[in-house]
Amino acid sequence: MQNSVLTPSDEKLESWIEGGEADRVEFKEDLKGSASIRIREAICAFANDLPRSGLPGIVVLGLRDNGSSAGIPITDQIMQNLADMGSDGNIVPPPTLSVQKRLYKGEEIAVVTVLPSDSPPVRYKGTIFVRTGPRRSIANAQDERILNERRNSKHRPFDVTPVPGTNASDLSDYRFNEEYLPRAVDRTSLSANERSSTERLAATKMIASVDDERATILGLMILGVNPRDFIPGAYVQFLRIDGSDFSDPIIDERAIDGTAPGVLTRLEDTLRSHNFNRIDIVSKDTEQRKETYPFAALQQLVRNAIMHRDYETTNAPVRVTWFGDRIEIQNPGGPFGVVSRDNFAQHGITDYRNPNLAESMRVLGYVQRFGVGIPTAQRLLREAGHPEPEFTVEDAHVLATVKSVRQVGKVR
Repeated sequence: MQNSVLTPSDEKLESWIEGGEADRVEFKEDLKGSASIRIREAICAFANDLPRSGLPGIVVLGLRDNGSSAGIPITDQIMQNLADMGSDGNIVPPPTLSVQKRLYKGEEIAVVTVLPSDSPPVRYKGTIFVRTGPRRSIANAQDERILNERRNSKHRPFDVTPVPGTNASDLSDYRFNEEYLPRAVDRTSLSANERSSTERLAATKMIASVDDERATILGLMILGVNPRDFIPGAYVQFLRIDGSDFSDPIIDERAIDGTAPGVLTRLEDTLRSHNFNRIDIVSKDTEQRKETYPFAALQQLVRNAIMHRDYETTNAPVRVTWFGDRIEIQNPGGPFGVVSRDNFAQHGITDYRNPNLAESMRVLGYVQRFGVGIPTAQRLLREAGHPEPEFTVEDAHVLATVKSVRQVGKVR
């Protein structure tokens, strides 16, 4: 059904356009000037769906305000620019949208169709945009409250589920006010005096709502004082093995827990400490130092594992096992949504089991843009002379295997 909603029929599309700009329809002539910013604001507003229509909104590129054709060619580059608006990390959590080239009265147009978000509020560069009729505006405190309360439906993502037995005291005030909030919310909204601390926690989805101060899964993972008290699987098991088999001696073993940012910081420090440089004093006049693995590729893969793993149905940790000839990263939780065994790791195919965790990782700088983690790791490994990572995709887990350039049996 979702695919049909994202692909309106010619008759439905024409009826929407003939109705002119309205609460779910916006026209843009081209991408010049500030138009790309206004389109992103419109995508954000349609995803928030303040009137609660439950229906998609569309941005039509190639039409003037009066609905007449602007006569611009809809190039592949324009289509790519529009598609990137949903994945470049500026709109979070990432919206569900489609971009299509269509014909209207014999003229080419580009249509961006945006579905209402299951987890509002949605922000563009830290600002919540909403739409009432043809008017687009920045959400006020009451709008934020309405959007936040809407998450209390049965269809909300697991990562904003409230955790029984918790409250705001299980979250770190310092992490929220000093580290997270200034990055998550634009300065204008942040300086608005009418928003209480509870309202800010609710609007950023760290607690269930203003009237329900139970911490969410997201809140515990980003701000939690002791996340594993409530989310048993929220840690990484790291092993360094002196050989190529689990039966070989263990050099290092660590259970790394804490908030998701804390886990990533400690895990990446651990990976750095084991990423010994190889020294080449033969082929060059001066000694050359190279990483055993391109560290940025390992970063992408472990961050991807933390972001996409299943926190709901398993208490297993993410497992990072460093052998003498390879690194294995095992992520609890199989493919999700539109991602399947057959299309896993294909360019442009991505979905989000934890969309709000993805949003927070973007806010904190662990994600630059959505959907490029695996392609980036593939490219970096290829450039460094490694085989591309191998993915074993099962119903209950995904295993990424990164092989070394030279297969070695023992760590020396």
